[in-house]
Amino acid sequence: MLLLLGVALAGACASTGPPPSSRGGTPPSAADSPALLEANALARRAARLDDSPARTRLLLDCVLAVHAALDGGAPASPEAIALAGHCSDQVLLSEFHRRPRGWVPGPLDIAGREAELRVEGASAMFRGAYRIVPSRDVELPDGWNFRTPGFGLAIVLRTDRCEDDPRCVLYPAEGIHQWATAWIEPGHEGRPRVRIVDPATMPDATIGGRRVPLAFDALSFYQLGAAASRLPRQGIYGLLGGDDVGRRAGVYLLRDYDPAKVPVVMIHGLGSHPIIWSELSGAIWADPQLREAYQVIHIVFQTNAPLLVSRLRVQGYLDRMWAILDPENDDPARRKMVLVGHSLGGVVSRLLAVDSGPVLWDAAFTVPPAAIKGPPADVAGIRATFLLKPYPGACALVMLAAPHKGSPTASGAIGRFARLLVGRRAPEIQALRRLALDHPDAVRPEVAESYRFARLNSISTLQAMQPVRRAGEALLPVAGVRYHTIAGDLHGQGGDGVVPLESARLPGARSTRVVDHGHDLYRDPDVIAQVLGILHEERTLPCATATAAVR
Repeated sequence: MLLLLGVALAGACASTGPPPSSRGGTPPSAADSPALLEANALARRAARLDDSPARTRLLLDCVLAVHAALDGGAPASPEAIALAGHCSDQVLLSEFHRRPRGWVPGPLDIAGREAELRVEGASAMFRGAYRIVPSRDVELPDGWNFRTPGFGLAIVLRTDRCEDDPRCVLYPAEGIHQWATAWIEPGHEGRPRVRIVDPATMPDATIGGRRVPLAFDALSFYQLGAAASRLPRQGIYGLLGGDDVGRRAGVYLLRDYDPAKVPVVMIHGLGSHPIIWSELSGAIWADPQLREAYQVIHIVFQTNAPLLVSRLRVQGYLDRMWAILDPENDDPARRKMVLVGHSLGGVVSRLLAVDSGPVLWDAAFTVPPAAIKGPPADVAGIRATFLLKPYPGACALVMLAAPHKGSPTASGAIGRFARLLVGRRAPEIQALRRLALDHPDAVRPEVAESYRFARLNSISTLQAMQPVRRAGEALLPVAGVRYHTIAGDLHGQGGDGVVPLESARLPGARSTRVVDHGHDLYRDPDVIAQVLGILHEERTLPCATATAAVR
């Protein structure tokens, strides 16, 4: 959470190597029959040509010849299927590179040949023509492989974000992206058909009488949008008071909402952004069991506000999401969620699962909630901020490098400097300021000055001795909520360089894992494997708390 400017910038993105060549090399040999010999000859002739309509026509003929040879006969040999896939991939790579935009289901022209495009299982939120990008053109995080080989060409489908449906606001501003797999097969009257499917719902296809697994890329669709995102820069500016990330704040779906799947809600830390979750999200999507059980949801929030205000805002974003997706409050997805939070996001996750009773209120005020005076909106906001109830459906928590007992960095020289920069203009803080000025006797002396002069922000409320934070550290998730902590102990120094080890631990955790890693441990393969293990366990467990009841 305390990424404190430099740490946040260092973890903003990962670099990768160049994409592989699109030429495809020598075609596989398939000499089962004269027709297949002819198909193989067509492929070899095409390989000697530069990318051109003539080359594309030869490759189309290769695809059709292979399928003609396979129709009605014995199951195809692996070599014949590989030849069909090779010729198909080379046509599609060429066409998608030549014309990345403007793909519409129905008739189309490929190198002067009549063809057709069929898209199956596309997002209900797509509008208009598709932009199509081969997944191999998308750079992935170093050291990770989210690509499963198979028949067909893994691609990304994209359209601009829609505007004609209330659900549109729940999709990223960069557009709606979806994984897909494409290949060419004979269509109506033998014309080439470009077939595009969702490999998660259709994991294999019948080619030449054999069921063959389809190629699948679990992350390129997200990485393509992330590469165009300004969120890494906006996260830092938002910490300093910039409004861009505030305008982006909210809950974002990465795939179409499924009322039956458990939401995994990922909450980033201070000065950060949801793109930090790329590797974890990709690992979930790449695991067939987890992909079937869960839907990944990212939260964007401006992190310059005090901790309790951030918690209230995240609650509001979740409320808005459910009002749009499940206004009847009866979807199974509404009744069980797993919250995954890093740093500040981990503390927010914990506070979404507690019943604070009077603990936080009494640390800030000298009068009971009913005695607070002021404008109705101010009073309602203050009560909502300091009187916490468990968020319905928040049944399991995974908290990574979360400073539950504060961080010494917030009180040190860097923290003092950052507190001068971090914005303090949150309207919720102004409500506290008005209360402290108009009714000073209602506010405890320990916090009166910070409220009166609006000297509150995300960093100041993480100081170890901040009274309200100190009172809140004893608040544990309510009975029935399963929670896990993962902490960094970099080279045995007693913490991750930002959060002390003891601050990241919580009593009563279902599991506690300590890794030799710095504060950005959300990218560590061992940490991601630990989170995946927790999610596998959660697949089999009910929501064992009253918070599952929809309020």
